[in-house]
Amino acid sequence: MTLRGPASTALGSARPVRRSIPGKPPGHRAPVWGWIPALATVAVQIPYPLVGGAGRSALAVATVLLFFAASTAHALATRGPLWTAGFLAVTVGGGLAVETVGVHTGVPFGRYDYAGSLGPRLCGVAVVVPLAWAMMAYPTYVLVRRHRRAPVRAAVLGGLVLATWDLFLDPQMVTAGHWHWLGGGPALNGIPLTNFLGWLLVGTIMTATLLALPDPTRRAHRDERIPLALLAWTYLSSVLANLVFFGEPGVAVTGGVAMGAVLAVALRPWRADRRADDPGRWGWR
Repeated sequence: MTLRGPASTALGSARPVRRSIPGKPPGHRAPVWGWIPALATVAVQIPYPLVGGAGRSALAVATVLLFFAASTAHALATRGPLWTAGFLAVTVGGGLAVETVGVHTGVPFGRYDYAGSLGPRLCGVAVVVPLAWAMMAYPTYVLVRRHRRAPVRAAVLGGLVLATWDLFLDPQMVTAGHWHWLGGGPALNGIPLTNFLGWLLVGTIMTATLLALPDPTRRAHRDERIPLALLAWTYLSSVLANLVFFGEPGVAVTGGVAMGAVLAVALRPWRADRRADDPGRWGWR
């Protein structure tokens, strides 16, 4: 039998043929090791409600460090060092800047002060706090980026994701004694409403800035499972913990309804793309 065409050329060449998968550029698939900090984040959060005192504070700090590592590693693997450097400047640098202004002036969140339970402080701000901004800003960006044809809507959705997440975070951290609020005014679950408005403002600006960074990857064929899984875990575990372990049904309902509604709206383009495309090419790889 005589082979003709491309097959004969390939067999007759000393070089191995490297097949490329259409639409799947290199570097868009998150490495398997990227799941290690993500799974570690979940692992250290599971015992959090079961311990108290210094042990709970240590787990809170460990959660932020591991979540931050998972977000940063995924960004580096799928979007490259240049985008990741910009992301860190916006979220860590921006988070530190706004928290410093907030601690010293009360703008834009209201008057508050950090305790020493979250570790060392810089400019009056617990160092771990800007990392917490970054850890959640990244999966938020991943989620809302599919609204990029309507950049204002995408930015506001990002701000709402972060602000509604704080409906869980702030009551938990205040109860644990990590920071406390100064002054009065209208409040929800013991947290001033000015804090929600501040989070919405800062989160919207932060998301808009991230959306403006040149993202080197195409929308499709990108493995986004790690940040989206961490975002889903954060939401579901926050509802469960407040209902079952913390005895805060008001926080669970308020945060659950508000953040759940925002996530449902943000997920619409993902559902539309799944209906339009092959399910295996929904950007989850």
